[in-house]
Amino acid sequence: MQVRQLIPELTEPCRPVVSIAVLTAMRIGEILALRRKRVDPLRSTIEVAESFSNEEFGSPKTRSSNGILPLSGYLRGVLEAQIGEPGSNSADCLVFKTRTGTPLNSKNPYNRALAPACDRIKQPRVSWHSFRHTHATQLAESGEPLRTAQALLGHSDLETTLNTYMHVIPDSQRRAVDRVAGVLFSDVLKLDPDSEVTP
Repeated sequence: MQVRQLIPELTEPCRPVVSIAVLTAMRIGEILALRRKRVDPLRSTIEVAESFSNEEFGSPKTRSSNGILPLSGYLRGVLEAQIGEPGSNSADCLVFKTRTGTPLNSKNPYNRALAPACDRIKQPRVSWHSFRHTHATQLAESGEPLRTAQALLGHSDLETTLNTYMHVIPDSQRRAVDRVAGVLFSDVLKLDPDSEVTP
C-alpha cells in the first residue's frame, strides 16, 4: 500500500483517521469510539478502551486490544490538532464526530474520501483493516520483535514459544511506533521535533 501517496490525497476527517490506523494498528471501530480523555499528549499515549460498530458502543474486539499504546511524535501532533484547545470540549467528547456530536459511520469517510483517493493515485481500493496489515508489515521491516508487534496489534496470542520466552519492553514499543512513523511519513509531512525518528 502506498501510504505516502495516499495521505496527502485525503480530506478531513479521513486523513487523521487513516494516520491513526496506520501508525497504531487500531481498528476503525476503536478509532471512531476514541474520546478526548483517552488521549494523553503529555505522556504521548492513547488508551484503547471502547469500540463503535453497528451504531453501538462496546468493548474492543479482544481483551488484548484493551490497553495503552505509545504515540509517535508525529501522531501526537495529529491528535492535538484534531482535539483542539484544552477545555473546548468535555473529556467524554469523541475525537471524531459529526457536526451534531454523534459518532462517525465508517462508511462515510471511506466512500467520500478514502476510496476516491485510492482511485486518484491509481491504487487498488483498500479496506480499513488494511492499515493494520500495513502497520504489522512496517514493524517487521523495521526489525521489531514479534512479541512487541503482538502487544501493539492487541493480538491475544502468537505461538506458545513466543508467549513463553519473549517479553514486551515498553521502550521497544515506543521505538517501534516512531520507526513506523518515520518510514511512512518522513517524506510527506514534517515530523514533530520531539520525535526521535531518524528517517
